[in-house]
This record gives sequence, C-alpha cells and structure tokens, in this order.
Amino acid sequence: MQEYRICGRDEIPDGGVRIVDMGDLEIGVIRQGGKLYAYRNLCPHQGGPACEGVRMPRVFDNVDADGRFIGQEFDEGELHIVCPWHGYEYRLSDGVNVCDAQLKLRKYEVEERDDDVFLRV
Repeated sequence: MQEYRICGRDEIPDGGVRIVDMGDLEIGVIRQGGKLYAYRNLCPHQGGPACEGVRMPRVFDNVDADGRFIGQEFDEGELHIVCPWHGYEYRLSDGVNVCDAQLKLRKYEVEERDDDVFLRV
C-alpha cells in the first residue's frame, strides 16, 4: 500500500469533496462533520460517479404505536451518498448500500497529518 499527499487540509472544506485522479482509478475524498472519508468514485450498480452525488440524511418512515404511517423524517445521524446516475444510496460511514449490503463502495484509508491530507492506495 502506498501513501500519497493529495492536498492541504484547508483545500477540502466541510461538506466538500475532492476527486483524486490516479490514472485508471478515481477516488472521492469527502469531508463531513470534521471527518474524512475516501471511496472509489465508481458506483457498483452501473459505474456512475458515486462520490459526486449529493449527501443527504437517511429518510425513514415514522409509524405510531398502532402501526399507522405518520410521515417521513430525516435521520441527521446517518448520512448517505446518493449516486447521481440512478439514485443508489450508500452510507457515508462505511460505503454500504442501504438496500443491498452486498453492494459497497471501495473504501480507502485517508488521514490528516500536520496541514496535509494523505490517501493510502
């Protein structure tokens, strides 16, 4: 595994993404809530640029004690990456598809050291 300096710490703002082109491999480095995440920018569904999609909270159905549907709400504690091609959603925390756990974004190690961001590939 090799380590690469990809940018300075301040070059990826919170809520931002940087797409790193490594020849035949693109990796999206995302900063969200002060944490960094790195995934291959390739949706396993049909090859879309998953990391370039929007990030949004998980949507869930709110049901009362009698089982009646009240409405939908957002779970701000679980953010999803939504692939822009077909809307496939992956948890930002681990890259796993929210409907089919066998579909996963390839995850990479990323860390901040001093004033720089490093990626291990």
